Amino acid sequence: MTAKKQEYDASQIKVLEGLEPVRQRPGMYIGSTDVRGLHHLVYEIVDNGVDEALAGYCNNISLTIHKNGWVSVKDDGRGIPVDIVGKTGKSGLETVLTVLHAGGKFEKSAYKVSGGLHGVGASVVNALATELKATVYKHGKIHTISFKRGVPTSELQVVGETDLQGTTIEFLADDTIFETTKYNYETLSSRLKYAAYLTPGVTFTITDEAAGKAERFYYEGGIKTWLKNLVDDQKPLSALHYVNKEGKDVLVEISFQYVNSNNDNILSFVNNINTTDHGTHVVGFKNAMTNVINEVAKAKGKIDNKIGEFQASDITEGLYAIVTVKIPEPQFEGQTKGRLGNSYVKKEVEEIVTDYLRSHFAENEEEFDSILERIVLSARARLAAKFARETVLRKNVLAGGVLPGKLSDCSRRGKEGTEMFIVEGDSAGGTAKQGRDSEFQAILPLRGKILNTEQAMVQRIMGNNEVKSLITAIGAGLKDMYEEDKLRYDKIVIMTDADVDGAHIRTLLLTFFFRYMRPLIENGHLYIAVPPLYKVKQGKKEQYIYPVDDSDLAASLKKYGFKTDEKYEIQRYKGLGEMNAEQLWETTMDPVRRKMLQVTVEDAEEADKLFRILMGDDVMSRKHFILTHAKKVKELDV
Repeated sequence: MTAKKQEYDASQIKVLEGLEPVRQRPGMYIGSTDVRGLHHLVYEIVDNGVDEALAGYCNNISLTIHKNGWVSVKDDGRGIPVDIVGKTGKSGLETVLTVLHAGGKFEKSAYKVSGGLHGVGASVVNALATELKATVYKHGKIHTISFKRGVPTSELQVVGETDLQGTTIEFLADDTIFETTKYNYETLSSRLKYAAYLTPGVTFTITDEAAGKAERFYYEGGIKTWLKNLVDDQKPLSALHYVNKEGKDVLVEISFQYVNSNNDNILSFVNNINTTDHGTHVVGFKNAMTNVINEVAKAKGKIDNKIGEFQASDITEGLYAIVTVKIPEPQFEGQTKGRLGNSYVKKEVEEIVTDYLRSHFAENEEEFDSILERIVLSARARLAAKFARETVLRKNVLAGGVLPGKLSDCSRRGKEGTEMFIVEGDSAGGTAKQGRDSEFQAILPLRGKILNTEQAMVQRIMGNNEVKSLITAIGAGLKDMYEEDKLRYDKIVIMTDADVDGAHIRTLLLTFFFRYMRPLIENGHLYIAVPPLYKVKQGKKEQYIYPVDDSDLAASLKKYGFKTDEKYEIQRYKGLGEMNAEQLWETTMDPVRRKMLQVTVEDAEEADKLFRILMGDDVMSRKHFILTHAKKVKELDV
């Protein structure tokens, strides 16, 4: 699997087809044209540097978000080839930037493993950029070429001499293609951080010139260090395991540990690409864990006839794991690489993990018993939850319908373009029901604060009326039983008051979705409504001011053109109930004028820690977090 040191030149560039479709249908290549698609452009270029690192040629990768909207990615790899490709008559650099499916990763001689298709990423970024400039440091010379929307605006030129080696790609995303061209520093920083975990010994840096932020990531311990950080201060039930073995066609690297928790956290990667929907490598890992634990439990006479054999969901509860594989030709579902499809990977991962577990458990019986005790509790909870769920379904069927009575459904058939607003209490629910567009917007009022699902067992969660209403209305199921095609709405929107109680309810709901319906977040369906904080009136001029505009009221007034030295009226909205139906529609529910935040899980490590701190039973950690992170709020007498 280790690449032999060699030159990377144009003879290793293979051309498959042209670039024309990219600008017409960008979503086919980068997933979407929203902020996720925008960031995907950066990922494609960063991943090219990572591929050089995986091949053993790159030690440093840096990303800079410039003040003028440009982004630059620099690596010290071998440099994209600049000699002529025979089939195109163009330089390797121009070829990989202008021809779709052109790159060194189709030829195993250049890359044994890679995150994706070298030319696909580079050419797609070029096609969707207003301008792009590539600089290659190679053979003692500096080579440059420029493009506009994928079309060369200059020939490949030698502009100087250098002792450096590598590639720098600078680009400006096309604002006629993307809904936004503003990058999120935290999102990109998270991406670079896990790339550093997965590429030990390589330094990643990120700089945001406008915000004055910069970070450096370097992890010599790789995924073992990452797992320690994921587990953090949770009580371990097993040793921290590490498997690193090369199979016939797969290099497997896995770290895992059991903790005393109802939750699980399994992260997976293929050639350093985050497979958010897992795939055959994770199936192989879970199969091995399930089969060996059942095998050893049977041999020790510890299978309860009432429970029967343990299922994968029993095995994974309390399991924290990072599953990574490196393979020569990964087959992903879609260009955004969400799920691995190579069938042979499952078998090889399963064999490697099975051998490791059999050997380890044979020599560590006490550890196995500790893990088994946790798994038995999980199995009992699963059976109790199944009974509760079946009871609920039977009652709903007997009552003549499966949807909760409090749900005011929309009239549109199918989920495309539909929205369900989760609102706090019947009063706000009534206002939202009057203000909505009933053709595509549904309203689900919840009474009071739902159950703290961070601390509760599954059977308690299934027994909570508000949670049951939520599960039934959404329709997709929980955890391993989540089915995307059964989701009843395209958007699930949390709409709560902008006060402390509203924030608490919002956190409870986010905890529930993060723990039990994480694909809802990963697939981009979960949103938070942003109602205005103020309504300001000065003469005939009226303006709603939102918390996402500016936390400083004076700055917001100036931003919207109010003269602060003249008299104005200001109304502070403490809750949704203070707005009438028309105001709620125009400020918070109207797709044309509203502001909404999409919930994402860009950094699983930080998200997991945050929910454990905020909703767990460690009071001191929660108090410390709140005191450390609470914003300083100025009292405003209006």
